[in-house]
Amino acid sequence: MFSIEQLQAFVSTVETGSFSAAARHLGKAQSVVSQHIMNLEIDCNVTLFERGGRYPTLTNAGSRLLPHAHALLNQHQRLKNSVQALSDITPSEVTIALDEGIPFKAVSSIIGELQRIYPQVTLEFLSASSLDIIDLLKKEVPLTGVIFSELKIPTYLDYECIGSVCFDLYVAKSHPLSEQISQSIDSLRLHRQLLIRSRNTQTSSFQLKISPDILYADNYFLLLELTLQGHGWSFLPEHVAHDAVQAGELVKLPMEFEKMHWQANVDVLQHQKNSGKAIFKTLRQLLRNIL
Repeated sequence: MFSIEQLQAFVSTVETGSFSAAARHLGKAQSVVSQHIMNLEIDCNVTLFERGGRYPTLTNAGSRLLPHAHALLNQHQRLKNSVQALSDITPSEVTIALDEGIPFKAVSSIIGELQRIYPQVTLEFLSASSLDIIDLLKKEVPLTGVIFSELKIPTYLDYECIGSVCFDLYVAKSHPLSEQISQSIDSLRLHRQLLIRSRNTQTSSFQLKISPDILYADNYFLLLELTLQGHGWSFLPEHVAHDAVQAGELVKLPMEFEKMHWQANVDVLQHQKNSGKAIFKTLRQLLRNIL
């Protein structure tokens, strides 16, 4: 019967593109990876890779096996994480990392209750982009992330939606776009766009890259300042833009299609090694529906 090691070698070969790259990824000798795959083919009584070319390519049988291998490895990882969390030792310090575009006032409303239940726990608060928070969670630290929903969430993270934040298109009052009605969002391609991306240059899945001319920032308050200075137009959370709009320095982009705003879902993320612990369950419960 096939083993976890065989499935890991199989999936890693598919994801990296070669037996040698899979070996480097898994920290094993190439001969070991190749043997694991050959044994898996024997156990399954099928050929999983065509080996005639420069790189191995999946056969039809390999393609059919792949999603099942992914599912089993994900469950195996969850089992390992759950076993490590069985002790349920409350950490001495818990970090709450928040995307800058999510109103901290809403999150801060639950701090008092959390401290009442866990008075011995030190709380730390971080501000970062959603993608940077996902990267922080890779380190398995006692951290809860509050981020804008992403299309791709690593399988070792647990998450749930707690509400949404409204976004709209904004431009400085001094910008030429504020004096004309744009016929559609496509017309904005002619003007510089201001866009969020992470510190490692990843762009969020819900941030629409429309213009070929872009300036990047890693948080919404930098994006707001760049917009106010007239460097381009941007997608901003309504609460971030509110004061500048009230002051008459910032306006919603005049569009023929007026209702361009949208609701961005907000998720709570925790590593599987922590999500089952009592303090993290309490934190999720307190964060539900704050938005």
